[in-house]
Amino acid sequence: MAFKTTSINQNVSDDGRRELTIKEFKRWLMRFDTNKDGRISKTELRQIVKANGGWFSRWKGRAGIKSADKNGNGFVDECEIENLIQFAQKELGIRIIPY
Repeated sequence: MAFKTTSINQNVSDDGRRELTIKEFKRWLMRFDTNKDGRISKTELRQIVKANGGWFSRWKGRAGIKSADKNGNGFVDECEIENLIQFAQKELGIRIIPY
């Protein structure tokens, strides 16, 4: 069970993992879209990793873009969000729930 709040660090399930709905995750991601182009760049993803308390943010930022950016343009856009969700669950320890 998750406690629904606006901060990612406060949405914690019974097993101690952070938990967000897909909508909350997308809204949280867009806070890091510094140029407001609707896409997440490698630099922006690095900031996401840092904000989540992650180590090796430069490496994880590159790895995240590589795993999520299926069209190879260097950004994660709306149609590639599912790939970024998988990365966040695996590398950032965030559980993404559908509702």
